Amino acid sequence: MESIQVKEFMNHYPVTFAPEMVIEEASFRLLKTKQLGGPVVDTTKKLIGYLSESDLLKNMLASSYHREHIANVADIMQCNVLSVKPYDSIVDVARQMLDDKPKIYPVVDDDGMLLGTISRNDVLQAVDRHLRVIYAAS
Repeated sequence: MESIQVKEFMNHYPVTFAPEMVIEEASFRLLKTKQLGGPVVDTTKKLIGYLSESDLLKNMLASSYHREHIANVADIMQCNVLSVKPYDSIVDVARQMLDDKPKIYPVVDDDGMLLGTISRNDVLQAVDRHLRVIYAAS
């Protein structure tokens, strides 16, 4: 199972955000795609942050209280983002997810350019598929 790599199970088309995007538009994107969050990238697709549902919810509640737009994605995104490489082992990512707790990791190349995302569900599918193959062979 150590040989299963992130690139085999990652989402190649995650929802992404631009730092200047207003939070209302970001919320609409999450609702439309039914994703839990997504990477924030610059114009060259370099990862610069991460925006989650909870980041949006907290700030949109404040926005509705004040009845005005109060933030852009850059104002509320998480800047210290844990990411993984496409060649990382699924087992290593699973262990990291258990320790660090993010539900979704951006997948970046060696230059920090976004390639996709991998979620706990993606990792679970990889492990499940591997175990089914092993059980079927025995």
